[in-house]
Amino acid sequence: QVQLVESGGGLVQPGGSLRLSCAASGVTLDTYDIGWFRQAPGKEREGVSCISSRSGTTYYADSVKCRFTISRDKAKNTVYLQMNSLRPEDTAVYYCAIPRFGRCGYEYNYWTRGTQVTVSS
Repeated sequence: QVQLVESGGGLVQPGGSLRLSCAASGVTLDTYDIGWFRQAPGKEREGVSCISSRSGTTYYADSVKCRFTISRDKAKNTVYLQMNSLRPEDTAVYYCAIPRFGRCGYEYNYWTRGTQVTVSS
């Protein structure tokens, strides 16, 4: 049974940092790509980042490039999203997710319940 357990959201001031964690069970990071998307109230879902299981290649939305870093710890079967230089527009619910076919670039079809990230002074 696939399970993703997410943690690490919260309230942070503009310019601050947060790290989200996503611990996977029932799937391994050697086989499945895992990514993050976010959704703010009244806005469409936005893909944030994804990491390839095979090559470790990382992908980012333009809005977060150079500020967010996705990484993985295969021993812990966990994916991280380090978010730096946070802005108010980063405020959203963030979801750890598995894309269709287990490959970055496809729509996500399995995700966590999400964690709230609020950037505000």
